[in-house]
Amino acid sequence: MLDVSRLEVFYGEARAIRGLDLRIENGEIASVVGPNGAGKSTLVNALAGLLRDRTGSIELDGADLMRPAAHEVCEHGVAIVPEGRRIFSGMSVEDNLVLGGYRGSAREHREERLARVHELFPILQERSEQRAGTLSGGEQQMLALGRALMSGPKLLLLDEPSLGLAPVVVDTLFDALIEIHATGVSILLVEQNVTRALAMSERAHLLSDGEIVLSGEAGAMLEDPEVQRVCLGI
Repeated sequence: MLDVSRLEVFYGEARAIRGLDLRIENGEIASVVGPNGAGKSTLVNALAGLLRDRTGSIELDGADLMRPAAHEVCEHGVAIVPEGRRIFSGMSVEDNLVLGGYRGSAREHREERLARVHELFPILQERSEQRAGTLSGGEQQMLALGRALMSGPKLLLLDEPSLGLAPVVVDTLFDALIEIHATGVSILLVEQNVTRALAMSERAHLLSDGEIVLSGEAGAMLEDPEVQRVCLGI
């Protein structure tokens, strides 16, 4: 599925990701956890092709993802739900979703995928003509996730999806992720709620100062003293 080898990502002269190796199996949910400033968002954005100052190797099912631009990475089956949602606030909810399925072969599946998003998040269908910027924070996060699904991804990258949301909304989002995963979509989850992230993941990786310092089965990682110290302050 996803193979990352010796990845390094730079901001000018500063190296934010340091020789990182990562593998995600087909159909797997994997979490990346770590303290603030560890490089988690940088990693997600680099995998999505949004950060170009990088070296190493990124492959998805054997396809090279280092050379393509971000919009071309999407064509290979990668979709990102970025931190902060980044919806088009002045456009309608439906137009935001339609944009997610705009490129290439995604267009021919637009209606069935739109129906699936509405099934996962009925509120988006109710508010289809409403301007996206008038939605609540939780509804905007649902919209960002729905927009990503419109491209029909093989690999879904999520950056802090529960940030700033009420617990009941977080429950809705994580329930949706479980349903999405059941359809065969692989998920890489960067999440501040470490306990919740590890509970739904199969494997997890602890990122510190741009390096993966620990990897393993997610349930065992939650009991690891280093994870408890770095992520939970125990």
